[in-house]
Amino acid sequence: MSDNLFERLFELFQSPGPVNWKLAKEVTGSLVGEREPIEPGLAEEYQELGLAAQLRLDAVSPLDVSASRLPDPVDRVAWAAENEQSFRYLIEPMAGKLTPEVGMGEALPMAGMLAPMGPAILGMQAGTMVGFMSHRVLGQFDTGVPALDHDRMLLVPQNVEAFAVDHGLDARQVRLWATMHELAHHAVLAVEWMRAHILEVTGEFFAGVEFDMSGLMERLGGMQNPEEMESLLSGSSGMASLLGRKEQPEQAARVQALTAFIEGYADHLVATAGADMLPDLQRIDETYGRRKAEPNQAEQALQQLAGLDLQRYRSRDAAAFCAEIERRWGAEALTSIWDDPDRMPTLAELTDPVGWAARVWLEDPLGGLDLEGE
Repeated sequence: MSDNLFERLFELFQSPGPVNWKLAKEVTGSLVGEREPIEPGLAEEYQELGLAAQLRLDAVSPLDVSASRLPDPVDRVAWAAENEQSFRYLIEPMAGKLTPEVGMGEALPMAGMLAPMGPAILGMQAGTMVGFMSHRVLGQFDTGVPALDHDRMLLVPQNVEAFAVDHGLDARQVRLWATMHELAHHAVLAVEWMRAHILEVTGEFFAGVEFDMSGLMERLGGMQNPEEMESLLSGSSGMASLLGRKEQPEQAARVQALTAFIEGYADHLVATAGADMLPDLQRIDETYGRRKAEPNQAEQALQQLAGLDLQRYRSRDAAAFCAEIERRWGAEALTSIWDDPDRMPTLAELTDPVGWAARVWLEDPLGGLDLEGE
């Protein structure tokens, strides 16, 4: 990108659509770095581990983990290119909300400028999120929010190896563990109704997002020169720091419960499948759990723009929920969740499996759970 970000933004304003994906691509590229080809021997090892992981998961999972292709090891540049618009369902719903209200332009001269600026704001945030993700994600399973419109399974060996080294973990075990996670995550997202359910839950959240456009216009109008605008847009929070939002805890809780359960269920499958294959499984899981609880720049970019805090640490509650359901009522009770999205646990139920069972039984008394059969 050019040295003067303010001028560069206006060069790119002609990009069509609700989000300036051309600008997003440039922002991502500036953050990802250079290509780092995967060493052929390491790529071959990941493929071999993929076969072992697939066989083991097939033996314990009620979901279909077989696939025509195994997870592909790619570098950060390739991962970012594959996921350039994988999260558009989180970005595009906000496009119409960055439009000045009728009559606002008459009162505030800056309002007319916001119409072309909105797509650039969203493009910058989208590009920032994917760029930061590329340096952190171990694979598609590690994005927090699912990557949709994307059916490839990808692992990022640069990040997987760094995770093992940084925490003093056995690298080969971590590679197998990450491969198992990628396969399990893909199987969950392949559930027939899952994609539509993700879009429904996130759509409800974004429908309630409201920006304080009058306040935004007043603050932009108070800026004295382009350098102030450039400084704002190139900061860590970007334009998102100006966008006032109303809180909507109920809608946020549904997104948090969904993303936590997707991750937690995959964690549960890997814990079951890897029990006899990974001597350091507990240590790897505990380390990964601490890592997910740490703030990271990609999730902060989403939170700054939309006010959505994923609270990924709740995936540990979801994994414990899965184990407890199986312990009390057997594997079939847990598998029954995939029969209907209404059986997905709420955020409160992730720490109250008995409450979940009672709700499911009341809604479906004939085919429900035997609460006396603990």
